[in-house]
Amino acid sequence: MAPRMDNPSLAVPGALQPLLDLSAAIGEAGVPQSTLDLVRLRVSQINGRVYVLPAEPADKRLPLVAQWRSEASFADAERAALELAEAVTLTTGAQSRASDEVWAHAGAHYTDVQLGALVMHISLVNFWNRVNLTTDQDDAAWR
Repeated sequence: MAPRMDNPSLAVPGALQPLLDLSAAIGEAGVPQSTLDLVRLRVSQINGRVYVLPAEPADKRLPLVAQWRSEASFADAERAALELAEAVTLTTGAQSRASDEVWAHAGAHYTDVQLGALVMHISLVNFWNRVNLTTDQDDAAWR
């Protein structure tokens, strides 16, 4: 299917750079890149955005991220980040926000700066998923 339009971040003058700057700031907040990658993939799966993974991904857990609750290969801090990612992504209003238990679990593993980065990362991935799904952008290859 052809995209409905060019990616809006390219169509709207000045829109792309602030998003790239936010992504860079998130990457410098101290959350391991591997955790950010797991979160990006899980959020995208929930949103129906398909990533084409390489045949031999560097992180062998990427194909298992949907089963993070039952897979022993995920550390507790990663589980906390994935639990937060699911709660934030599935929020439909004030009544369905991330629970205090989810927040406390994440807070036990991450500083306020890291939690802020995780929340912004989850939100930014949700943003990109919605933009790409709405405009019928092609499925993304994992980078």
